[in-house]
Amino acid sequence: MIGGGRTVGAILMAVSLVLLAGFSVWMVAEPNITGGGQALGLFLALLTMGPVFGIGFYLFRKGTVEKEEFAFVEQEKKILNMVLTQGQVTISELVAELQIPRDDIEDMIRDLVGKQLFSGAINWDKGVLYSVESQQLTESRTCPNCGGKLEFAGKGLIVCPYCGAEVFLTKRAAAQTAGVQN
Repeated sequence: MIGGGRTVGAILMAVSLVLLAGFSVWMVAEPNITGGGQALGLFLALLTMGPVFGIGFYLFRKGTVEKEEFAFVEQEKKILNMVLTQGQVTISELVAELQIPRDDIEDMIRDLVGKQLFSGAINWDKGVLYSVESQQLTESRTCPNCGGKLEFAGKGLIVCPYCGAEVFLTKRAAAQTAGVQN
């Protein structure tokens, strides 16, 4: 479970605070314990509950960071999926879809390239990302059916304006289309 450390951490912190409070109330209410005994008891209670609270805080913080990292990875995954399914995507479309600033989108794209997860083409001047499958398919820019000039139609396909052939941009379709051309 992503961010599950938050739950465990919150439980540990709450349990340690409840135990410490309960022990403190018991110590104050007990008439046979002297002031020095109460101070020693509270010190020992803090000594035992402090590490439990600290571990809970650490797990809570670690779960929060994990959840933020997972959200970042999910955004990058959406970018890859949009490029792969549409063949080409503008950065403006990504900004509108993901609701995050353009600079953050560009940083995510650079991160994906650095991780070698995105291997298509990027035209930074026009702000367009192209999937590698669409590049391979349109290198010759001819329809595998009639030889006409192919055009991007969006939504993950390329359409031939002459015969109406639709080619979906998946690795499988690109490989099949490349096989038909040979």
